[in-house]
Amino acid sequence: MEISSTIKIVGAGPAGLACAIVLARGGRKVVVHEWKDRVGHRFHDDFQGLENWTSELDVLNELSAAGIAADFDHHPFDRGTVFDPSAHSYVVKGRRPLFYLLRRGSGEGTLDSALLSQARAAGVEVRFGDRVKTFADAGVLAAGPREAAVIAAGHIFETDMADGAWLALGHEIAPGGYAYLLVRGGRGTVASCMFTGFRDQALHVKAAEDFFRAHAGLEMRNPRPFGGYGTYRLPRSANQGEHPVVGEHAGFQDALAGFGIRHAIRSGVLAAECLLTGADYTARWQSELGRSLKAGIVNRWMFGLGGEVGLRIACRKLATNDAGDVLRRAYDLTTFRRLVLPFARRRYRTALEDPSCSHVDCDCVWCRHGDHGSVGTNDKMRETV
Repeated sequence: MEISSTIKIVGAGPAGLACAIVLARGGRKVVVHEWKDRVGHRFHDDFQGLENWTSELDVLNELSAAGIAADFDHHPFDRGTVFDPSAHSYVVKGRRPLFYLLRRGSGEGTLDSALLSQARAAGVEVRFGDRVKTFADAGVLAAGPREAAVIAAGHIFETDMADGAWLALGHEIAPGGYAYLLVRGGRGTVASCMFTGFRDQALHVKAAEDFFRAHAGLEMRNPRPFGGYGTYRLPRSANQGEHPVVGEHAGFQDALAGFGIRHAIRSGVLAAECLLTGADYTARWQSELGRSLKAGIVNRWMFGLGGEVGLRIACRKLATNDAGDVLRRAYDLTTFRRLVLPFARRRYRTALEDPSCSHVDCDCVWCRHGDHGSVGTNDKMRETV
């Protein structure tokens, strides 16, 4: 690749924009192609968490080291309340923030708008409404999730509740996953995060909100519905031909809890650094992200096997120790996790398509998002990634 060549990035999510920022500051001309008319089009100003436990390095310091400013609205949470399937509550705490609360979408102060501003300030050209059907030029694929392995649905609202974070486990409120309630500064997000049972998402959302009303004092004013989806998988190389694939386009998301922002940004940074230096992208992401991604696959498998007893044990462990340390150890690729990884990978070899929904006359979050076609250089993108 000539040093003066333009690098094209397909997708203006956190992974694509982080990649663009690093490339532009490295002296490359960068054009980002986004087929929607704005950044953060899949989100609705809802609260999300930027996890801070998979590494000893604080995630904000990680961003700073990559040259990405944390100039989006963010608030550290070092504690919260977890409910087991029997509705018993546990207070969990960390010696440092467990996660940073931020907002997603196109509004002022969101992660997405902040990264867009940083990219433009670095000289990146961002073209909205520009859908790429084929891609043979030098560049990076960052077009977001291709399938729905997990969905989150719920409401954004105003409230007089005190700030806080609550998480609840149980099949009725979130099959295979968890429900969450996040409140900060008179605004809140409540949702059911489901790994199956998509067809009955409305029932699970209602059950989750009823649960939080009864056990956390949920109060909502002016609620607005929202929904989102994600995918996870462990790719072979995260390359399509000569193109690095980053973020959820590659499947870089925690398989247990669905946290993916940190992996997305990091993978975009790694792809940019490899394009600038000629380093091997596959080796870089496998070295820096591979262990936690593999551990996440095992954790998801164990989550399904543990049942309610296992969930209660996990809740007690989180509550009686530093929760950040417990979570960090859960993403170590120990000898045990290496041994069971082949079994877990067999179960989650491909992104899930929920068998409970025929997607005919349904109201699934997944279906409501419309076109989910892949962007690629050929028709075998999923196999080659």
